[in-house]
Amino acid sequence: MPLNVLYSGYSIKLRFVEYSPPSPAGQLALDEALLDLRENEPGDGFLRFWEPSEPCVVLGRTNSTDREIRLDRCRSLGIPVFRRSSGGGTVVQGPGCLNFSLVLNTSADKRLASAGTTNEYVLGKNAGAISTLSGENVRVSGTSDLTIGGRKISGNAQRRRLRSLLFHGCILLDFDIALIEELLPLPSRQPEYRDGRTHTDFLRNLRISAESVKRALRKSWGADQPATDIPLQEMERLVRERYLNPSWTYN
Repeated sequence: MPLNVLYSGYSIKLRFVEYSPPSPAGQLALDEALLDLRENEPGDGFLRFWEPSEPCVVLGRTNSTDREIRLDRCRSLGIPVFRRSSGGGTVVQGPGCLNFSLVLNTSADKRLASAGTTNEYVLGKNAGAISTLSGENVRVSGTSDLTIGGRKISGNAQRRRLRSLLFHGCILLDFDIALIEELLPLPSRQPEYRDGRTHTDFLRNLRISAESVKRALRKSWGADQPATDIPLQEMERLVRERYLNPSWTYN
């Protein structure tokens, strides 16, 4: 049966992925493996979270290592560099950052039909949940950011396939923003609202526990049932062939 018939009621159904790989490479690979699974097989979407235990740098798919990061400083500090499969800018992550990943069927809701409407829908939903939790006015700014008082608390990116999409982002909870200043120059592409501000002046932490944010987003998305079809073998293959492969990371 065609996917547009299976999901003709525009009802997004999500399952929660509890499994969490031990490394950023595994986390990025799991995102892609879940996306591939839903591209090839119809079924409920996925929501999952992960938190880095150590600092790392993650490049967007088309970002230049020479332009977007201070690679010599990363190497001198022993901070690993990875590249994800989605677009967007380069980020520094570590303890105090909460990542979320949504894998959705594009036919599950008409608002998922394009990148622009997907940004508007997903970010609006997340902004509402975090606003209610924090008591602060969380807004969608630029193309894919969440902000409070004009300062960014979350950056987000997509990867779109024919029948499915990956929407993931990083939420700053209690991260060392000075480390971002040390490892990243100003990005080559900036949203207008940034107005040339340094990382320190542009970013801010939410100062809410990760568990609270997870509960709020799970409730907002209705992801109360566990996922059982987790593609671990495909994840492991992607780790070996892509996410730990220097030719993928440093292109």
